[in-house]
Amino acid sequence: MNDAISETEIRDQLARLGALRSAIAEAIVGQDAVVEQLLIGLLAGGHCLLEGVPGLGKTLLVRSLGQALELQFRRVQFTPDLMPSDIIGTELLEEDHGTGHRSFRFQPGPVFTNLLLADELNRTPPKTQAALLEAMQERTVSYAGVTHALPAPFFVLATQNPLEQAGTYPLPEAQLDRFLLHIRVDYPSAAEERDILVQTTGTRSAQVPRVMDGAQVLALQAMVREVHLGDDLLDWITRLVRASRPDAGASTEVREWVKWGAGPRAGQSLVLAAKARALLHGRLAATREDIAVLAAPVMRHRLLLSFAAEAEQKSADDVIATLLRSVPFPG
Repeated sequence: MNDAISETEIRDQLARLGALRSAIAEAIVGQDAVVEQLLIGLLAGGHCLLEGVPGLGKTLLVRSLGQALELQFRRVQFTPDLMPSDIIGTELLEEDHGTGHRSFRFQPGPVFTNLLLADELNRTPPKTQAALLEAMQERTVSYAGVTHALPAPFFVLATQNPLEQAGTYPLPEAQLDRFLLHIRVDYPSAAEERDILVQTTGTRSAQVPRVMDGAQVLALQAMVREVHLGDDLLDWITRLVRASRPDAGASTEVREWVKWGAGPRAGQSLVLAAKARALLHGRLAATREDIAVLAAPVMRHRLLLSFAAEAEQKSADDVIATLLRSVPFPG
């Protein structure tokens, strides 16, 4: 850890993380793993793709995060008729009424924000999906030969429905790879579902307090990079990612079930996510558990499965579970 960061500053930052979790819990019942992964994405400075059937609170979760952070928040409902200019912006022709001089002025679109909710991203055509690629990777938008910087921090949270595929456009692998985490949102437990009914059908509406601003988010993101991750863990991450590729040295399951394995960005994402989880749990060093817990959210959208896997009803999570079992931890 950088010597310039004092213990008091570390305690203050960790306390803010606890306050952020508590603020989100004011509106969201349960879904602890989902909330944790969402905060890991925020701390690691990456984007998250939330996948789940309708009615599980994906949009509410993202909106609650936006309310808890003193950041500019915008929501875009992606539809088949949405155009790239509806996302990144467009140029407007303006006339000076005094001189009659005309000029173009760039009007920024909703992507110029700190926290962007891309709701049902897979409902818009590839041309519009691709409008987010540069923004997600470079944090810039290029229009008419001019590059415009996006505000910092910049965080894209996209949702998609895995069941209703009529009229949808599956995200291409290049765009999926831009997401740090692919978060699965499951049904709540019986007790949580009862609490949801009580909380959402009465007269009291949940109020999410603001607990953190943009400067504090950036400070936490910088602190994540200072978290220690040992050489043994780095070696294990490298071996896990490389073992997902169906080459000559791969396991039988990988050769049968995987068409394309994870690229180097998966390793980068797993390192940063593990560091962010360690910080979220009040630790300044990542552990083996951090990597094992986050291997599936980091890698599941980066594996292209074969027809044999589909025939045997094997998922990317099954492949990752096999990797965790078959790739031994160093030492």
